[in-house]
Amino acid sequence: MASPDLSHWFPARSSDNFVELRPQAGGIGPAGRSPSRTVTLLWMALDVLTVVLVATLATHLRKTDVLSYFDSRAPLAASPSSLLLYLAGFSIILILVSRAHGLYGPLQAFSGLREQRLTVQTCFTAGLILAGALYFGRADTISRAVVIATLVGTTVFLCVRRAVWRLTLYKRYEKGLDTRNVLVIGVGSLGLAIRSHLQRIRHLGFTFKGFVRTGHEGSDAANHHMNSVGHDLSLEILGDLSELGDLIRRHFIDEIFVTGPCERGVVKRLIAEASAWGVDVRVIPDLYDGLAWNAPIEYVGQFPTMPLHRHHIPVVGQLLKRCLDVVVSACALLVLSPLLLLIIVAIRLDSPGPIFYGAERIGIKGRRFRCWKFRTMVVNADSLREQFNHKNERDGVLFKMSGDPRVTCLGRILRKYSLDELPQFVNVLAGHMSVVGPRPPLAGEVRLYELRHLRRLEVLPGITGLWQVQARQDPSFDQYISLDTAYIDNWSLWLDLKIMTRTVGVVLSGTGT
Repeated sequence: MASPDLSHWFPARSSDNFVELRPQAGGIGPAGRSPSRTVTLLWMALDVLTVVLVATLATHLRKTDVLSYFDSRAPLAASPSSLLLYLAGFSIILILVSRAHGLYGPLQAFSGLREQRLTVQTCFTAGLILAGALYFGRADTISRAVVIATLVGTTVFLCVRRAVWRLTLYKRYEKGLDTRNVLVIGVGSLGLAIRSHLQRIRHLGFTFKGFVRTGHEGSDAANHHMNSVGHDLSLEILGDLSELGDLIRRHFIDEIFVTGPCERGVVKRLIAEASAWGVDVRVIPDLYDGLAWNAPIEYVGQFPTMPLHRHHIPVVGQLLKRCLDVVVSACALLVLSPLLLLIIVAIRLDSPGPIFYGAERIGIKGRRFRCWKFRTMVVNADSLREQFNHKNERDGVLFKMSGDPRVTCLGRILRKYSLDELPQFVNVLAGHMSVVGPRPPLAGEVRLYELRHLRRLEVLPGITGLWQVQARQDPSFDQYISLDTAYIDNWSLWLDLKIMTRTVGVVLSGTGT
């Protein structure tokens, strides 16, 4: 089938500038990996903002009786520019020492207790340098109470902020959210140890998906490992290196750990293949010493690893997309609240049954979630579907039929104007969906997917998308997949805004069924 004409959606540009929107885990950077330069700069800017806000608060308190009791000097007798100069120096030293201590590195580099200790140590070091600068600069007119309050306040705020951020991410990791899917190459003792480590310490932010054989494992060794771990290891062996590409796509792999012995040429080919699939690669330094002399050593828990390939993740773009989702969803629920209440009353009066319908859908990386809609069908609609499969008007795995007898009278109106999907803004606020993205499929549909179709599950599903505004009435499943893939390959905030704007016109035209 010919590819859809999308020239009016995407500006002409080289493929090198395409941005692939891939899921990213939490932490200062994605789980277990060093953050990008952009993310590091954002955290540095946040530290500077903390210093500025605390210093502003301390200056305000100095003008009152709160701090003047501790410092009888006239507040800010020196010029404000002098104070700003010293605060700028304090901020620069704070950033440099924080970077030296690894506080802008991956969250999993050290424990929360050590992070707190390093934060206090960093602030104390920067404070001592600031005090020395004030002494040698003879800045006698600058309020010492303001300086001390700024130092103490900055320390407290940084400690609290980092602790809250860490605990928030730990809770998400425990729920399996924002984690990175890992494939371990090699079924030796080292691979088993890393597997156990990742499964036992959930706050590392990794989800173990399975092993890949290197071809060097013997059957006796496999049986020994099976007996030592107490279960059949073969259930966790997904395949061998020849199947790596399929395994990466099928299990939504984000990172590969090479723990088994491989020839250097095999590792280099593996890195090239992982690069083509947008997957990160780590190896154990002792196994491949000298493979990449300039590669840093990063710890995953207690295991030192050496990253050999990094996939670019548009961190700022994803952050802005999430902010846009939250703002649009919150405003939509607030503005449309009278309409939502009216629909709730109408459903209750129209037919017996619950007001909302929650269907289990497949989201990002194959994760299941409950997708909410206003109920538009009779209560036993799911059990009746098999009776109407022969009337399906859609191609492939999709199902749609006009005049569906399961749909209620009110349901036809809600579907015509897509009002039944308004509760999905709650899914967006919960982080299960985005405003714009591929529609979340049913589990039964995903089971019928071919390998290439799984690409549409690499991003958050959306309430609306390119298919809804471009070819909503097209029954072709290939067109459906092509438009979703085109959206992922060409994603930008501007594209999201264009789709949102176009969606309003599509909804008002009443093309839903």
